[in-house]
Amino acid sequence: MTTDPTDPTPAAAVPRDAADGMTYGSYLEIDALLSLQKHRSVDPDTGLPEHDETLFIIIHQVYELWFKQILHELDHTVALLDRDEVAAARHHLKRVLKILKTVVGQIDVLETMTPAEFASFRSFLANASGFQSVQFRELESLLGIKNRVLAEWFDDAQATRITARHEAPTLWDAVVRHWSRQGVAVPAEVLERDVREPIAEHPGLQDAIVEHYADEAFANLCETLTDLDEGLQEWRYRHVMMVRRTIGTKPGTGGSDGASYLATTLFQPAFPDLWSIRTRF
Repeated sequence: MTTDPTDPTPAAAVPRDAADGMTYGSYLEIDALLSLQKHRSVDPDTGLPEHDETLFIIIHQVYELWFKQILHELDHTVALLDRDEVAAARHHLKRVLKILKTVVGQIDVLETMTPAEFASFRSFLANASGFQSVQFRELESLLGIKNRVLAEWFDDAQATRITARHEAPTLWDAVVRHWSRQGVAVPAEVLERDVREPIAEHPGLQDAIVEHYADEAFANLCETLTDLDEGLQEWRYRHVMMVRRTIGTKPGTGGSDGASYLATTLFQPAFPDLWSIRTRF
């Protein structure tokens, strides 16, 4: 059998329907995916959904998909650190950094929606609020940001997921355990801390980190973790400014305080020791 050298279609792209019924659409569940944008608004003039609700829904659904991938990557990173495979762990952390840049970039798209355009369908959101994002709450817990979460925001299955994350060790716990196995003098109280509590600065751990910073592999992991922390804070800042730009000082949906609450989450690092040591060099 010969092939036409002028045919731009690679052999691997030949449809496989005849063999196993798999297509691009069926593999990715495209029909199901595109059916998930359920509009709630109605334009009083046309009887159709408000135009900008589509953008709002898609952006937030994409956020949730990226949160799923970030959790997938960070859980894998923890497993790699538990096996002391630090190079592979850092590779997956860097993937998360790229995802965070994409997530931040999506805010640029959302900010093309004016306050009036958002107001056209905002009332139809009722009590729905980003505070109710189960995956983001899981992500916060995994990074050691163990915030108080109101159980009434979630159903039983969601509350179970959040509680499990809240009670589990964090990415930082995996890091310090790895360091301890490598001979870093991690204080016992850091290794034995209550993982249900937020990560707090520890001067003894900072001393140990500074002592090992001349080791390139050690420093690279620290800097990648700092990049991760900064990326999360960048997303929080852009989120606050987007909310202020869109609704000003109005309360958020679901009874939240809106931008005023979101502003309180700024400059609260996940890994405070990595920021405190900056004055030591």
